[in-house]
Amino acid sequence: MKVDLIQYTPDPEKVVASAARLCYSADPVPELLEHLDEETVARFVRKLRAMGHLSPFEHVSFQFSIDGVSRALSHQLVRHRIASYSQRSQRYVKENGFEYVIPPSIQGNPQAMERFEGVMARLQEEYQALQGMVPAEDARFVLPNACTTSLMATFNARSLLNFFEHRTCRRAQWEIRGLAERMLDLVRGVAPNLFSGAGPTCVTQGVCHQGTYSCGRLQTLSRKKT
Repeated sequence: MKVDLIQYTPDPEKVVASAARLCYSADPVPELLEHLDEETVARFVRKLRAMGHLSPFEHVSFQFSIDGVSRALSHQLVRHRIASYSQRSQRYVKENGFEYVIPPSIQGNPQAMERFEGVMARLQEEYQALQGMVPAEDARFVLPNACTTSLMATFNARSLLNFFEHRTCRRAQWEIRGLAERMLDLVRGVAPNLFSGAGPTCVTQGVCHQGTYSCGRLQTLSRKKT
């Protein structure tokens, strides 16, 4: 998996702070921007987070390049609908010699690994054979969820906070959790105050919404505090 933050709104924290201040000021945005120093911006952004006043966060966006992830992951990713996606097409780009993601549970089991790689090899053979019989867009129906893909994804900051809340949770599937953790590291590097409290609710709010499916992390955190 390779994840890069390729573009983002310049001075994202300052933009968020100025958008929030505009609601309570008669001054135009350019003047608001001029009078915001780093300390004021950081304090204001943290206050907005604490108040749950997150609409100003929607004014800044972050664009990611994501490579070497599985189609199983991409199907989960697009469930986060307040974002924009572009993905390599299996209809127009042939997947001859396709690469694939191997789950850790399979990597750690020699018998499972042998069967898995055997299946991938057979699917590759059948995919190439079918291209000689039917259009490539129909041959692709035999390609597996494990097949790697590349995407470009653009989120606003508020949508990212929601994404991190759900996908850095230990209940999230391992591959997309790894993606979310890498994306969080990247945005914290350029907007630390916007994302300082990002993460699963057991860590950020002291509450778990998983019910009987909880991983038990909240109880562990609670015991550490006592």
